[in-house]
Amino acid sequence: MIPYGDYLTQFAQAGNLIPHAVVRRVLADDVPPLRAWREHLGLTQAEVAARLGISQPAYAQQENSERLRKTSRERIAAALGITAAQLDI
Repeated sequence: MIPYGDYLTQFAQAGNLIPHAVVRRVLADDVPPLRAWREHLGLTQAEVAARLGISQPAYAQQENSERLRKTSRERIAAALGITAAQLDI
């Protein structure tokens, strides 16, 4: 057991953690990781698209794509405030 303050410090440094709710949506509900993260963060497709400077339909296509380019994954992850590694579920 460690002091709670130490736990919080270690948790903050572990920037690639994935919340259980996101993992569950991807594995149990067969939802794409981008969608699971977006919904977990309470964002709409239009809001994420605006952050990326693209249209909502263009983002919807990317969100449902099974193979995104590395640069696209990194841009979307940054727009969501997560790391690209957190999209690997």
